[in-house]
Amino acid sequence: MNDVRVVRAFIRARGRAPVSWSDRYVSVFTLTVVALVLADPLTSALAAVTAGASQVDPSRLGAGIAVVTLGYAGFLSLARMFGPVVLPAADAAWLLLSPLPRRSVLRRTSAILLAVSLAAGAALSLALFAVLAGSAGHGTLVVVTAVVVGLSAAVGGMGAAVIAQSSPAWDSWLRGAVGCLVVAAVLAAVAGSGPGRHALAAVADAPRSLGAAVVSSSAATALVLVRQAWRALGRIRASSLLATSTRAGHIAAAAVVMDPGALTWAAEENHWRARTLRSRPWPALLSRGAPRPLRAVSAPLATAWHDWRRLVRRPRRSAALLGTAALPALAAQALGGTSPVAVAVLATGALAAAVVCTAGARRDAENPGLARLLGVNARAVLAARALLPALMSAAWLSLALVGLVVTGALTGSWWLLGPLAAPALAAGALRMARRRPIDHSLPVIDTPAGPVPTGWIVWAMTGVDLTVLGCAPLLVALMVRPPVTGALLVAQSVFGVAILAAFLLGARTGVRRG
Repeated sequence: MNDVRVVRAFIRARGRAPVSWSDRYVSVFTLTVVALVLADPLTSALAAVTAGASQVDPSRLGAGIAVVTLGYAGFLSLARMFGPVVLPAADAAWLLLSPLPRRSVLRRTSAILLAVSLAAGAALSLALFAVLAGSAGHGTLVVVTAVVVGLSAAVGGMGAAVIAQSSPAWDSWLRGAVGCLVVAAVLAAVAGSGPGRHALAAVADAPRSLGAAVVSSSAATALVLVRQAWRALGRIRASSLLATSTRAGHIAAAAVVMDPGALTWAAEENHWRARTLRSRPWPALLSRGAPRPLRAVSAPLATAWHDWRRLVRRPRRSAALLGTAALPALAAQALGGTSPVAVAVLATGALAAAVVCTAGARRDAENPGLARLLGVNARAVLAARALLPALMSAAWLSLALVGLVVTGALTGSWWLLGPLAAPALAAGALRMARRRPIDHSLPVIDTPAGPVPTGWIVWAMTGVDLTVLGCAPLLVALMVRPPVTGALLVAQSVFGVAILAAFLLGARTGVRRG
């Protein structure tokens, strides 16, 4: 039995009931409703881009190209991270190790990957049109260039990720390509606000022959990569497919139970599972030989020390996280000033930088019995665990504010607000790490936009509420943009310290709740 279609037909005949006409009708009706729901916002966004394209400042071209390039680099990183070739659990257990042709087993997965890459290409094409329409007019060539280049980049990138899954050399090249895209985004952002502005203007006013050459070369490259990816399907190792299928199973389980926290645990466990860690001596402050006045704080600091070691053992992630501090400046340069989008990116990035350093607090909340066995005051340990998130968020927020000052979106010593807002960010991150799973028993609220589950809102706002309250002076100042004065600095320092102190005093120890 070497035909996969025969095997699948045999499984369907002895498994679930065959698909009826009503099932097909429900599927088609669902797809139609989704298309109609998405059609109006997409049409409105395209009309807004077309109407405002003639008023867009050409100097924002560099920032727009940088944002699109970073989005494409993120797409390639996600494709490489998740496989991209995966199989359902049943196929991975029974069909993958059978004598069936590997390429035939993966045919259905290939169709899904093609659909995902086309959807990503459509989003990329819309972003390219938004960038190019403001400086190159509304000609047909601009639309064709945006559509073809966007679809070709997405499909070709997915093909390269498939080839990388079967070849370590291609995997190294793909990582290098992601790094080159990040560097190109930085250069485009710098060129858009510096002496390279004239070069970008020249590229925007390039002749039609150059646009036709870009379209044809991108399409040809995508076709070659898709052909090579189809050939590489038969060379992907079974161990790689089993690993990616297990990862996809964790994601599916998290989606079914609606617990996004399970995804982070799966990613964390998958990273550390196959690594051998070397032992390092502890600092003198954390050992038994610490000076007598410091022994009261040495035990809580020693309990929180593994968070610092975890951060040091992943230098690439820390460097990438600090590199994202340039995103608020790019958003401000592309949209003009400190817009709500730039402020949202700034707040989200600062909170994410603090959340990265809270794995220990989350472990304590998941297993409070282990924390009690250590014989250390739980509140003191929680205070010790707040040091690293505060320092990391202070560094990220200070770099982001410096970027906004350099690009001209802000003026003055705004970077001083970064360390002052760090205590509130640490409190919000620790509260997020200690929150309970989503309570799906909470009622659903009917709104003009549709039903909204209360459990999701409560879960999502846990931790964010403390951050918004503690960083209220900074957020208001970013919207109003007053000069940085001593009163603003004092207000932010008081809010940040007060929120962290209130969180530490009111936190419940020994139970899973912040």
